[in-house]
Amino acid sequence: MTTKYTKDHEWVRVEGNVATVGITAYAAEQLGDVVFVELPAIGKAVEKGGDAAVVESVKAASEVYAPISGEVVEVNSALVDEPAKVNAEPTGAGWFMKLKVKSAGELNGLMSEAEYNDYVKGL
Repeated sequence: MTTKYTKDHEWVRVEGNVATVGITAYAAEQLGDVVFVELPAIGKAVEKGGDAAVVESVKAASEVYAPISGEVVEVNSALVDEPAKVNAEPTGAGWFMKLKVKSAGELNGLMSEAEYNDYVKGL
């Protein structure tokens, strides 16, 4: 199981041909208290870098971009009732969606955890 990161502060964890997607702890911290999450429809096709979900906090609304292309096969509906899970467990129970991976090769352009941590230090 590999976790990769984007410069837009999403993470993607791939198991077999299914990728779980969420936002990083850094992104959750920058957003502040999350008050609303809009999840994609099951079956929606998302493209790498394209809009996949929306997260709203007391500070701002932000798009959650798809780190890789795929088809939405599951969403974390618990976030609708408890959007604060995004803040409490951004890389665990606060995940947004699961995608059926279209092309595993798209993972190659993403950052490892160490690379992402270095990237964040430079911000």
